[in-house]
Amino acid sequence: MSVKVVLPTALARHTDGQKTFASEAANLPGLLAEVDTKFPALSQNIKDEQGKLRRFINVYINDEDIRFLGGDTHEFADGDEIMLIPSIAGGSFADGD
Repeated sequence: MSVKVVLPTALARHTDGQKTFASEAANLPGLLAEVDTKFPALSQNIKDEQGKLRRFINVYINDEDIRFLGGDTHEFADGDEIMLIPSIAGGSFADGD
C-alpha cells in the first residue's frame, strides 16, 4: 500500500523543497512516525513536544478533513492523497475605513 503526501511550500522548505513523497503509513500516527525519520526538520514543525500533531496543522485525505473521517483512527487506503496544511491566521478589518 502506498499513499501520496502533499506539502505546501511553507512546509516543503523543511524537506529540502520536496513537495510530495510516498508513504507506506496506514494511518496518521504511522505517517508522523515516518516523518520523524525521513524529515526531522519537518517533524519539529508539525509536532508538539508530546509528539502530537500541532493544532494549527490540518490534515486532509482526498480533500476531506481527517477530523470528519475519524481522526487518528482513520485508516489510509492505497492511493490516498494526504495533505498537511498549516492554518493561516488573519487579522480583522476595521469598520468605517
